[in-house]
Amino acid sequence: MHGQARPIVGRTEDGVTPFARSHSLDVLRGLAIVGVMAIHVSQSFPSNIHAVDYAFLWGWTGVNVFYFVSAMTMCLMWTRRTETNPSRKFYIRRVLRIAPLFWLAIPLYLFVNGTGPSTNAPNGIGPLQVILTATFLHGFWPDSVNSVVPGDWSIAAEMTFYLVFPLLITAFGSRRHLYLALAIVLHLVNVCLFKPFAFAAFSAYYGPGHEGFVWNALHISFLNQLPVFLTGCALFFGLRDGFATSDAAIFAVFIALSFIADRVTTSHEFNYLMINLVLGAGVAGCIRLALRFQPLEALGRNSYSMYLSHFAVIAGLRQIWPLADGLVSLLIAYAVTVALSYLLARATWHLVERHAQDLAHRLTSGSSERPAIRPNIAAPATGMR
Repeated sequence: MHGQARPIVGRTEDGVTPFARSHSLDVLRGLAIVGVMAIHVSQSFPSNIHAVDYAFLWGWTGVNVFYFVSAMTMCLMWTRRTETNPSRKFYIRRVLRIAPLFWLAIPLYLFVNGTGPSTNAPNGIGPLQVILTATFLHGFWPDSVNSVVPGDWSIAAEMTFYLVFPLLITAFGSRRHLYLALAIVLHLVNVCLFKPFAFAAFSAYYGPGHEGFVWNALHISFLNQLPVFLTGCALFFGLRDGFATSDAAIFAVFIALSFIADRVTTSHEFNYLMINLVLGAGVAGCIRLALRFQPLEALGRNSYSMYLSHFAVIAGLRQIWPLADGLVSLLIAYAVTVALSYLLARATWHLVERHAQDLAHRLTSGSSERPAIRPNIAAPATGMR
C-alpha cells in the first residue's frame, strides 16, 4: 500500500459526486451535536413534561450520526488523496485532530468532577483510568469509559476505528458488500459470544450491584459500535457507485440474523441495530438531497470542540442557574449551552486546533505530493467536526 497512488473518488451520472461539497456532511454534524447537547441538557434541566423530556432523550442518536459521518468522511478523504505512506500520514492527521483538545479535557474534568467513586467508576479514578484515557484505550475497560472525560466513550470508538480504518479500506477497497459482511459477522460475534462472556467476567470482577454499569459499558464498547462504522463505509461506496438489489438483500439478512441472535441470547441489541439502520438511511438521504443550512453547518464545523466542552458548560450553569425546572428553564438552558459551547469552540480553534492542524499539514505534506482532487472541506473532518 505504501507508495502506491490511490484512485480518486468516483462520479455519478451527471459528473458530480454526492460528496462533491462538504455542506451536507457539516449539516449532519450540526444535527448530531444539537442532539447530543439536547439529551445532556435535559438530564440536568428537565422540563418535567414527559413528551418533551422523551423527545430530548432521543438526542443520544446524535453520536451514531457522528459515526456514520466519520466513516463516510474517512472514505472520502482516503479515496481523494494520492500520496506516499498514506497510512502513516492518516494516523498523524487523526491524532493531531483529536488528541490535543482531548488531552486538555482530561485535567479539566478531573478538576471539575474529582476522582471519587461515581456511576461510571464505582471504585473511583486512579492512574489506570487516566493512562487508559490519555492513550485512547479507555473503551476497553469498563470503569475507564466516561469516568475521566464525560462522553469519552464515543471518542474511544472513533480513535479505535481510525486505527483499523487503513487496514480495512486497503483490504476491501470499494467493495461495499465486504464491509456489510464483516459488520454482520462482528455483530453476531458480539451478541452471541463476546457480550455474554464479558458480562459474566466483569460482573464477577466488580461484584454484585454493578450489573447495570457493566451492561452499559459493553453496550457502548467498540465491538458494538464497529458495525455502525462499517455500514457507514458501505453507504459511502453505495452513494458513490450506486446501490443494487443485492444491497437490500444483505441488509435483510443482517436484520434477520440479528433478530434471531437477539431472541436466543436476550442481548437487547436488535433494537439498537434497527435504530442505526434507520439513521444510516437518513444520513444517506440527507447527502442525496445535498442539504444546506448555514447555522447547522457552523455548528457542525465546530462540533468536536462543542462535544468536549458542553459537559463543562452544563455543569457550570447548573451551579448558578436561577430558574426552577420546567419547560422555560430547559429551553433557555439549551440555548445558552449551545451558544457558550460554540463560543468556546471558536476560541479553542484559534488557540489549539488551528496550530495542531498546521503541524499535521507540515508533517504530511511534500512538495511532490498533492491531493488528486482538493477536498472542499473546511478542515480535516472527523465524525465530530
